[in-house]
Amino acid sequence: MRNQDLFRITASVMLVFMLGNSCQNGNFLDVKPQGVINANNYFQTKDHGVWAVNAVYNSLRDWNLTSFPWLAMTDIVSDDAVKGSFPADAQRLTAFDDFTWDPGFPEDTRGSWRGHYQGIFRANVAIDGIPKIPLMDETLRKRLIGEAKFLRAYFYFNLVRWFGDLPLITRPLTQAEFYTQTRASSGEIYKLIASDLTEAIANLPEKSAYAPEDLGRATKGSARGLLAKVYLTVKDYPNAEKFALEVINSKEYALLADFSKIFLPEGENSSESVFEVQATALEASYAGATPWNMVQGVRGTPNLGWGFNLPSDDLVKAFEFGDPRRDATVLLVGEALPDGSAVIEDNLQIDNERYNQKAWTPSHALLQDNGPSNIRMLRYADVLLIAAEALNENGKAQQALPYLNAVRARARGTRKNILPDVTVTDKDALRQRIWQERRVELAMEQQRWFDLLRTGQAEAKMKALGKKFIKGRHELFPIPQTEIDLSGGNVKQNQGY
Repeated sequence: MRNQDLFRITASVMLVFMLGNSCQNGNFLDVKPQGVINANNYFQTKDHGVWAVNAVYNSLRDWNLTSFPWLAMTDIVSDDAVKGSFPADAQRLTAFDDFTWDPGFPEDTRGSWRGHYQGIFRANVAIDGIPKIPLMDETLRKRLIGEAKFLRAYFYFNLVRWFGDLPLITRPLTQAEFYTQTRASSGEIYKLIASDLTEAIANLPEKSAYAPEDLGRATKGSARGLLAKVYLTVKDYPNAEKFALEVINSKEYALLADFSKIFLPEGENSSESVFEVQATALEASYAGATPWNMVQGVRGTPNLGWGFNLPSDDLVKAFEFGDPRRDATVLLVGEALPDGSAVIEDNLQIDNERYNQKAWTPSHALLQDNGPSNIRMLRYADVLLIAAEALNENGKAQQALPYLNAVRARARGTRKNILPDVTVTDKDALRQRIWQERRVELAMEQQRWFDLLRTGQAEAKMKALGKKFIKGRHELFPIPQTEIDLSGGNVKQNQGY
């Protein structure tokens, strides 16, 4: 996937737009078929199958999956981050800081809905069409369908955690079906996610089996790791333990020795990478890039970013004394950039100025929005902590400790007298230590809000910070009002909105 040709606009992307304009208008319900190419006559060769799946991957780099909608509904809404930039810039995002959003505002909840359903639409086109290709290597056919199902599961997993019950769409819709969709229960959504990931596990190769040009595609380990997280979310701890340990026992992954290197170019697709959104800065176009680096970059000299999604005071205080991960996560005024090229200058427009170092990127081709950095969606450290949490919940505290302590030992490095091994085996106490370790290890990686929700900590943590969290309402975001209107009321609103 790092082959630059795969990042250029391909026939597969054009196919998706011709199959339906949901990708153009942003509403999965508002679709009018266009053009002469359709799913019935497109899938003729193996290249068509590859291109269709590439189009699904391409959705991962969309604005709605990497910029304001994604960051607002994961980091800014949590206790890890604040809106950032100066107060009047994208002021609507303050709704995620203070829990004042509603079904019609801000637009970013609609953006997340739209972007994820666009990805689901593309995945459904590939899953429906690839079996129709007449002559194709069956191993490749199954692998491509497995990749598409992994990605569909990923899209639905985000949506169900944000919105709860959802329209469950598993195939390209006919025009008559566009406005008739209703919400399936979250249980049905999770059932599909588990089914998709189980099939992906059966048909995807291990990371080491991919050719170099395909590095970055979904793997057996990606599917196992995501399924472990799904089971952790629904509190099926035996299965969370099972699939996390399968990733660990595969020996396909290892912690990168230096935590601070994970998020630099040299850390992309490293031994710690279980799944990353692939990106690159092409010389002639923006086709391989994302806005993820730009939106969170240093605002002003020297990094020329927008300065959103700033680490919060609460996050900075969460690190233990001497934890090197704090310096590798937070960029401060007066600090040198990671490559030593310049020192961050104070921007008087920004309060509590500090930046997400994990989103920093060095100089690259074209302008700042040609963001070249991969986005780490699932790291091996995350899998180790999933295993530790699941083992502890299953009454196996002693077996959980090595996985927790491996993460701490890597963070500690060669330093002494910091981050000592955890030895507590009381279930409740160890649970708190694992949750805390997840926070500092995965800080500013868009994981925190989902962790607060699944562990039941959201209300207490938000109220402790003076945020206007309302129990029974703010655990879910509102269904965008545009979707309810387009459905003629078939799609119902969440409680409290």
